[in-house]
Amino acid sequence: MNYKPILIVAGEPNSVFLEIFFKSLKICKYKSPLVIIASKELLIKQMNKLGFFFEIKDINKNFNNFEKLNNKKINLIDVKYKFKNCFEKISNKSNNYIDQSFDVALKIIAQNNFSKLINGPISKKNFLKGKSLGITEYLGKKVIKSNKVAMLIFNKRLSVSPITTHLALKDVHKSISKQKIYTHTNLINEFYKKKFKKKPRIAITGLNPHCESNFKNSEEDKIIIPAIKNLKNKNIKVFGPYPADTIFLKEHLKDFDVIIGMYHDQVLSPMKTLYGFDAINITLGLPFVRISPDHGPNFSMLGKNLSNPKSLIQALKFLDE
Repeated sequence: MNYKPILIVAGEPNSVFLEIFFKSLKICKYKSPLVIIASKELLIKQMNKLGFFFEIKDINKNFNNFEKLNNKKINLIDVKYKFKNCFEKISNKSNNYIDQSFDVALKIIAQNNFSKLINGPISKKNFLKGKSLGITEYLGKKVIKSNKVAMLIFNKRLSVSPITTHLALKDVHKSISKQKIYTHTNLINEFYKKKFKKKPRIAITGLNPHCESNFKNSEEDKIIIPAIKNLKNKNIKVFGPYPADTIFLKEHLKDFDVIIGMYHDQVLSPMKTLYGFDAINITLGLPFVRISPDHGPNFSMLGKNLSNPKSLIQALKFLDE
């Protein structure tokens, strides 16, 4: 049986991604051919410095026989990147390299009707400054020319999704709307129905402490509660709003598959406290499945060979099913 390949954009060159990629190859075997899009020179130098030894199979970006590949060697599409040291500080000099890597991946996906993409962590401060709030929105604009995408931090026991992503707290209340809640909830509902053949049980948090406020027309009253009522009328298993300070208590978690929060840290902080790196970041709303490990470039660990590959392994296993 031929398995469609998993395309991997290595992302920020000065991150721990290549290290965890090498570790994932050592730890697990994958049925789907893995094709990584990265600088060949950088990959070889980091591999040697970290003490890994893999053979490389060079793949042309116009290659069209991906199903015949296997994982006996690293299948590599080379994107040129100039560097002095294979472990450097993160800067905007890698921006063009990252952009090119995504362009190559998206072209291959479109030409070959592929559906599996992983990207390594990327410095939002440098790469996305002035472009997008995050890679979720960056790919939404690049692929579907829309912001109708959702970030799902997925774990089989519990997943979370923030309505707003990498947005300053002072701006969160301005960016919450009924339409965003509808879009988010519908994307999550359809994903679970398609992937797991089930209607997920979805909890939605409030924005204010205890879902209360001392002013009239709170976000709960004018946006969140009406949105939940509308979604319930459409036969979606949605509940809330729940105070964010109690929804993550253990006795509540068994009742839900997904918790939707109003902002990034409201749901990601408790998620990472509960499950650590045992989660993956899925972008919903694209015509393919895009996943990234649920951690950043982690420059402070660069070159130390101490980084945990668990999230990348989970991402690869999820797409290898």
